[in-house]
Amino acid sequence: MRWPPELPPLPALTRAEGELVDRYLEVLDLLGRINPARAHDTYGGLRAAQRLVVAAAELRDALTVMFERGEREVYAGTLARAMRVLDGERRAGRVALPPEPAK
Repeated sequence: MRWPPELPPLPALTRAEGELVDRYLEVLDLLGRINPARAHDTYGGLRAAQRLVVAAAELRDALTVMFERGEREVYAGTLARAMRVLDGERRAGRVALPPEPAK
């Protein structure tokens, strides 16, 4: 049996940074499910839109915690590495328009 390739380790993050990354990726996932260019049915989009309201508040709360703890800087490179390890590029791609079909 072949094992899947091992993922690179997540960079060291504060708890608040980890929460920020998790909540941001959740919002991306939900937006991807709502994307009318990729949707399969209205019910799935509706459910994702309803959850998006909650997820956006959780994202706001993660940023609020960071701010209140004095974490004023966002280390974009580190957070981008974490999002790549967590499949963020694929997840973000679902928000974009799909390529046009070949003619």
